[in-house]
Amino acid sequence: MKKLLMLTFIAVLSLGLFAACSSEDNDDKNNDAAADVEVNKEGYPIVDEEITLSMIAPGTGLAEWEDMPFLQEYSERTNVYFDYHTPPLNDFQTNLNLAFASGDIQDVIFGAGTSNLTPAMEVDYGAQGILLPLEDLIDEYAPNVKQMLEDRPDIEKSITSLDGHIYTLPMVSTEYSSSWIRGPLWYNGQWLDALGVEELPKTTDEFYELLKRFRDEDPNGNGEADEIPLLDVEMDSTRPWIMAAFGMKEWGIEEQDGDVRYTPVQPEYKEYLKYMNKLYEEKLLDPETFSQSDEQKKAKGQNNRLGVFPDWFSFFTTGETEEEAMNNPMFYPLTQDPDKEPVVPMNSGIQRGAFALSSDNPNPEAAMRWVDYFYSQDGWEELNMGPEGYIWEWDENKETKIELDPPEGYESREEYRATLTPDYGIVTPTLKTPKQYQELSEFDEYLTAETEEKIDAYGEVPFPLVYFSSDEQKEINTIEVDLKSYVRQMEAKFITGVKSFDEWDEYIKTIENMDVDKYVELHQKAYDRWAEAGE
Repeated sequence: MKKLLMLTFIAVLSLGLFAACSSEDNDDKNNDAAADVEVNKEGYPIVDEEITLSMIAPGTGLAEWEDMPFLQEYSERTNVYFDYHTPPLNDFQTNLNLAFASGDIQDVIFGAGTSNLTPAMEVDYGAQGILLPLEDLIDEYAPNVKQMLEDRPDIEKSITSLDGHIYTLPMVSTEYSSSWIRGPLWYNGQWLDALGVEELPKTTDEFYELLKRFRDEDPNGNGEADEIPLLDVEMDSTRPWIMAAFGMKEWGIEEQDGDVRYTPVQPEYKEYLKYMNKLYEEKLLDPETFSQSDEQKKAKGQNNRLGVFPDWFSFFTTGETEEEAMNNPMFYPLTQDPDKEPVVPMNSGIQRGAFALSSDNPNPEAAMRWVDYFYSQDGWEELNMGPEGYIWEWDENKETKIELDPPEGYESREEYRATLTPDYGIVTPTLKTPKQYQELSEFDEYLTAETEEKIDAYGEVPFPLVYFSSDEQKEINTIEVDLKSYVRQMEAKFITGVKSFDEWDEYIKTIENMDVDKYVELHQKAYDRWAEAGE
């Protein structure tokens, strides 16, 4: 029996080794085949013979990537196929880190974003030769990406690492909401109508007076003093818009005329806190702002108790239809001085870490040509909406794309769209522009006009996307943890009156002892490098 078991064990082990060797041989053959294939620089297919590369990407769980019609049709068109490894979005960072640590990273990293493929990782893995530099590939095989970088030098500066190489491609958006740094503040249009308000406040004093009217004049018409003039959840969405009225673009590091500063120690920040404290003391700011959940906020909105509130779209809070929500105007930028031009924080529209190639990739040229299509108008629209016949079709003249209803079993068109294309809930490598062949809905036209008038006209990017060295990043991380926690705690205490403004000097001294000067210095160095790039 012992001899029989031993012989069986040896046989199984031999088969396993044979299978492993065969698998490695097949992988080597596939890599050699992919490396030997010539890449066509124009037209389709990208390669005349089929090649298969490996890809790691975050999955949203609504469909397997190999089953997505867009990816299937695009592979048939290009002759570039993929073995997809798509761990769930919540587990993606762990899986990506393990892949890097094992030295067995996939050929293509798709849709990671900076929350998973951080700038620090770009710096480290680029220096180690694990990530491929992309600039030469862009120059030769990616005309759409190359054109984007020529048109927008700020993008190239923002994705060029400390060593002068580009290791990841970004997602860039020029759609109306791409400039929103947060969901805007919205006014309750029903209340404005009830009070006969024809012009929105443009100064902090005018805003204060309107909030008092919301509190005192029963604009919801129920005969009860239950109105909440202004609210938020921990100030995270309201803060940027109110701070801007006091001349600050960011709650932390910002740049002004080439100089970097930390706003929570500035005199303007103290004025912002005093203003919010006045609103809190006079019950113009919801007393539950620092304790309530987003669900509680929305419940108040659906009961028509809110005058001014933040959200991505106002109907997310109020429960109204899109048509009804067009009566809720976007917050107009405020200033303390009516003669002073307002400023609001604006997003750059650039998100890094959307696409990278590993040094193991046997045909990076084909991979670069494959992704370049997504930076064209047609490529972005197809990536976003999938192939014709699923959620859209051409009209008779092929001039307008007509939306189609999803099939039975899907709660929404968006849910169905997520089974057609990977461009759902992740940072995809693409240039998002207004769609050419699709008519904007009335609601989208309304949002576009509001954004152009109230954000784009006055917006400034608080601080550009920069890179830090490993040592710089470690120092920043060490300082930042306690600094952010302390500033957040003290904001709530100053606004709610738990801390007196007589203790302001003590607050400043505590922050100075947290090495805030070094924190600013590190950001100033990174900003200077960014500003000098390309000069």
